[in-house]
Amino acid sequence: MHAMQYEFTLPADYDMGAIRSRVARVGHLLDDWDGLGVKTYVMRERGVNGSPVNQYGPFYLWNTLEGMNSFLWGGAFQGPVDDFGRPAVRQWTGLAFEEGTAAASAPAFALRRRQRVPDGVRLASFMADAAAETERLAARDGAVLAAAAVDTHAWELVHFSLWEHEAPEADGDVFEVLHLSAPGRGRLPRGRQW
Repeated sequence: MHAMQYEFTLPADYDMGAIRSRVARVGHLLDDWDGLGVKTYVMRERGVNGSPVNQYGPFYLWNTLEGMNSFLWGGAFQGPVDDFGRPAVRQWTGLAFEEGTAAASAPAFALRRRQRVPDGVRLASFMADAAAETERLAARDGAVLAAAAVDTHAWELVHFSLWEHEAPEADGDVFEVLHLSAPGRGRLPRGRQW
């Protein structure tokens, strides 16, 4: 599993209805993308759920690097680049994935929590704890799915989870889910990835 996200931070007075319309128009285009586990079309609106910004930031869990590369270099990614500019694309190596207690439900919210991997920690223990946290998140009421991944260049851990009704109280960024494409969700490897 490979995780990926890019974000477009928009002006404070941006009409976020334009993002909702965009996703309604193009969201289905990845509903059968080869190599894609899930893509969540997510946004944050300034002043809603504690967000300081207007932001559109799709989050992906890929089953294959070929699928990700086909998306990035095969033309599909050019659409958002043409509309919003070329963003930095964050990538993380998968640590854990779990289906949630509400796995059959459509997600309404996403929670993303990023944290630095501290210097001096035992990496095996730290990553095992991250995988265990993924299990705990997935076991909570209303959880649709939960994942953890790490960027070993920046030493950043990300937990990403989807929620049926509302995201739990936790440190992190809360996003509204506008659409979920999940052609390979059933093929995402469960549990720890090592």
